[in-house]
Amino acid sequence: MKYISEFYDKRIAAGLSGAIKKIAPARELNFMDVCGTHTMSIAREGIKDLLPANINLISGPGCPVCVTPDEDIDRVIGISGQKNTTIVTFGDMLKVPGTRSSLEKERGKGADVRIVISPLDALEICAKNSNRKIVFFAVGFETTSPGIAAAVAEAARRKIKNLFVYSSCKLIPPAMEALLKNRKVKIDGFICPGHVSTIIGSSAYEFIPREFGIPCVIAGFEPLDILQSVYMLLKQIREKRKKVEIQYKRCVAEEGNPVARKILSKVFRPSDAVWRGLGKIPRSGLVLRKEYKKFDAGSRAFPPRSISGRDLALPLRRVGRLVAKGAPNNEAKASNPKCRCGDVLCGIITPDKCGMFGGKCTPESPVGPCMVSSEGTCAAAFKYRHTSNVIRRTF
Repeated sequence: MKYISEFYDKRIAAGLSGAIKKIAPARELNFMDVCGTHTMSIAREGIKDLLPANINLISGPGCPVCVTPDEDIDRVIGISGQKNTTIVTFGDMLKVPGTRSSLEKERGKGADVRIVISPLDALEICAKNSNRKIVFFAVGFETTSPGIAAAVAEAARRKIKNLFVYSSCKLIPPAMEALLKNRKVKIDGFICPGHVSTIIGSSAYEFIPREFGIPCVIAGFEPLDILQSVYMLLKQIREKRKKVEIQYKRCVAEEGNPVARKILSKVFRPSDAVWRGLGKIPRSGLVLRKEYKKFDAGSRAFPPRSISGRDLALPLRRVGRLVAKGAPNNEAKASNPKCRCGDVLCGIITPDKCGMFGGKCTPESPVGPCMVSSEGTCAAAFKYRHTSNVIRRTF
């Protein structure tokens, strides 16, 4: 069938692998993906087996669940304990640990926490529970956020009064810039996220080659997509030309998706946001515009109380001081000193370098968020730790 078997063609894979080895320089190179689906595909298909030993594929903060900081999780947990309140969110968020608990544990204690597949599901829950406050814990990048924006706009159109949104939505390009400014992180090229790029287009990354001299290739998710993207990055480096190229042309255009971008900018505006492992990044988050503030769960309708009922303002001020001083703001370390999710998210270490990986931290009993999400770097490394190249094994 077209666009399925072609992406697993053994002969093409061998040809790309040979071409990569032919033009790869002798020095070590780090190519970072910032997409959980790329992380999973690389691990599942054994892509690294087809590359020279000096070409490293490392994963960055491409999982929205993983980068959600403790302070957001703690605030939502605190909200879940309030009277006549229901929390709705995506399934991956339930197991993510905060500083003392998780939404899954709070649900076990009696909190009304529900899983939704679509943000629009929250509107139906609102209609069936008019006497309750329905709080949607919104997590996602540019791919998910337009759907969340559309749900808020629809709630306004229907004049729904009991929907509230706690936004922990994030924007990818500012995080990529923060990584390039981090002296601990060595990046020679970006494999840009395909899903996000269908929304924001290729022009959103132009500042990376222009200001940092780093090549970018927007990639699809099949084995040959990723191999071709590595080849394209190496070719740019060899020819000493740095730009943004689109490998995923069947889905991504330079201008992105104008309709999705319009609804996103209509409902949300950029704001500073804290990322697990990266700290506070300017204009990397999304908050509701003033026209939609009545839906904001960060308003006075939900005072910032922690799990134990203590005000969360103090720890948030502490976070602010740490960021202002340039100290690492690694929420994973704050909640468990031995968890190195923050370093994994920055590409500083691979999951196996964390002492908890595969022992005390597994998908069944996760300590950090990178092991919780199905697209987390640690979860991918654990699930496919014994996988060799799928193309060689299958054909």
